[in-house]
Amino acid sequence: MFDERGRLLLVRRANPPARGSWSLPGGRIEDGESEIEACRREVAEETGLEVVVGHLIGTVERTAAAGVTYVISDYAAQVSGGRLRAGDDASDVGWFATDRLAGLDTAPSLVETLSGWQLLGRAPSAS
Repeated sequence: MFDERGRLLLVRRANPPARGSWSLPGGRIEDGESEIEACRREVAEETGLEVVVGHLIGTVERTAAAGVTYVISDYAAQVSGGRLRAGDDASDVGWFATDRLAGLDTAPSLVETLSGWQLLGRAPSAS
């Protein structure tokens, strides 16, 4: 999710995997919940922001401990309310210019994935 200045919303992960690294807000889908509903809930829980979820930007698969594979879907979103604050699984939260990502301790493959999706240096629309 990008703001009107083209900055990317990131959370510092408070728990494994990748504890202490910066990543996109997100988490697991709960039973009976759609991807869109999960996206709204996870962003609110981790950042305090309410969002309107837009189109699917991309999907990646990540293998975790014990050979479990997670399918991660990332959506464009636009802030519609709330107040920015770290919550839930985040120890910190902030908006970052994309040219600062190289200097941050980011989650594995985050910068490469965003680059591959051609998102760095421009802000996608939420629609």
